[in-house]
Amino acid sequence: MLGDMIISEYQKIATLTQRMLAAARQSEWDTLIELERDCGEHFSRVIESSHAQPDDDDYRSRKAALIRGILDADAEIRLLVEPWLAQLSVLIGNTQQQSRLQHAYHAGD
Repeated sequence: MLGDMIISEYQKIATLTQRMLAAARQSEWDTLIELERDCGEHFSRVIESSHAQPDDDDYRSRKAALIRGILDADAEIRLLVEPWLAQLSVLIGNTQQQSRLQHAYHAGD
């Protein structure tokens, strides 16, 4: 049944999202990125099948509960990732500035 397949995909997304949250809490950014890619593959499957979703209350209730859990975890992940992204942005900015300075000072060589 298509509904069971879609719910299964949402369950996989929920599990991956919890693993992403654990990775973010431990500052395991490479793992987080890898899990995010996996999660995207499952979302693609859900989107592909979204045109033919069942129209019953049990399905909608199960789906809604899974989505709420996914969104709650995602919100916490974002809070944990924002400081890392800000730090990364500073590092990239410093690297670009150093590169410009080196280029400027070595332009006359």
